[in-house]
Amino acid sequence: MPRSKPGAAQRLGSLRRVTAVARAILLRHAESERNAAGTIGGDPALSEAGRAQARALALRLPPVDLACTSGLRRAEETAELAAPGLSRLVLPELNEIHFGRYEGGPIEPYLEWASTAGPEEPCPGGGESRAGAVRRYVRGWRTLLVRPEPTLLVVAHGLVVRYVLDALEGRDPAPRVDGVPWAEPFALELSDLEGAVARLDAWVQNPRW
Repeated sequence: MPRSKPGAAQRLGSLRRVTAVARAILLRHAESERNAAGTIGGDPALSEAGRAQARALALRLPPVDLACTSGLRRAEETAELAAPGLSRLVLPELNEIHFGRYEGGPIEPYLEWASTAGPEEPCPGGGESRAGAVRRYVRGWRTLLVRPEPTLLVVAHGLVVRYVLDALEGRDPAPRVDGVPWAEPFALELSDLEGAVARLDAWVQNPRW
């Protein structure tokens, strides 16, 4: 998991109110029915394997104060099973990218298109560009950065999480990125998440590969 930078965290902490988010645990939802079928998009429920993954995650999570999810069922179901009874915040800004004409089909044709399309090019069939998705994600992350709860569980989607993890490593969004395992938690301190969001925000001001 990404490690925090204690010195930076302490300096930022001295400027913040006492009650504020201090860390976030990011994860991609557990396996959905469409993941199991090898297709993308839509609003499917978790698969049987995905429900088992989410229940197993409950045994691995540290104490958290608020579960934040996208507005899609697979993310909400993952949070329900991994952190039952926990207060929840739904942020549609963290929804999966809109795949346009590729919705409901296999991922390979979308990846082929994505490999050659520019960051501002909308996905054919009324879909979303990568730059448009990142702008939306940044709005969602900015909302979470000012939450009063100390520890957040954030259940979103592969691209949402991957862009943050890559930004932590000094990498901007790219035409093709690595996948993110289902229901695998990544713990970030506040300073790390702030830095990653700032990098993504800077990239969308002049997006390029």
